[in-house]
Amino acid sequence: MIDKKSFASMREQVERFDRLREDVIKLSRDILKLSKGAIYSVHRNEIKTAKQQLADAKSVIKKIDSLIAKDVHLAAVGPYLEALEEYVEASCYLSFVVEKKIPMPKELGVDVDTYLPGLCDLIGEITRKAVNDSIKGDYQSAIHIRDIVSEIYAEFMLFDFRNIPVRRKFDSMKYSLEKLENLILELKLKGKLQ
Repeated sequence: MIDKKSFASMREQVERFDRLREDVIKLSRDILKLSKGAIYSVHRNEIKTAKQQLADAKSVIKKIDSLIAKDVHLAAVGPYLEALEEYVEASCYLSFVVEKKIPMPKELGVDVDTYLPGLCDLIGEITRKAVNDSIKGDYQSAIHIRDIVSEIYAEFMLFDFRNIPVRRKFDSMKYSLEKLENLILELKLKGKLQ
């Protein structure tokens, strides 16, 4: 005979996890939206707005952390991980523009597996910034950003990424670096840089 009470308990656990998972997914959308908004705010030089959006995203992350405390398996929910990567990207971009530094995982309260893909995504945003700054006549920005991207790329080269998602993002970093180098060459050929 089987223990029907045990099966009922297991069903209850699965149903509870599903309810909590749905809550995590809904809240993750808020983090994603706020983080994307912060990136666009930084591009428009609306720093105060970006800071508020990231503060709001951080408070949603804390809500999810309280749900994860009820079931640690929720930490692996895909949309939540994607939202955290976007939060890392947005936080790093804001810090890069405002403080001229890139925060590390501990400062952002994330693990390495979340931080590295977010940092890869940051490269696309700062490459866009280099192009936009060049359009506005700030040609030195392209050199500064190229140097930073080159430095980050060199650090990533020291990792042994196998066939994992961060590997694909890392590969795109190489193309951003090439884009920056082509931009600088073009600016030099046009006499905008020495």
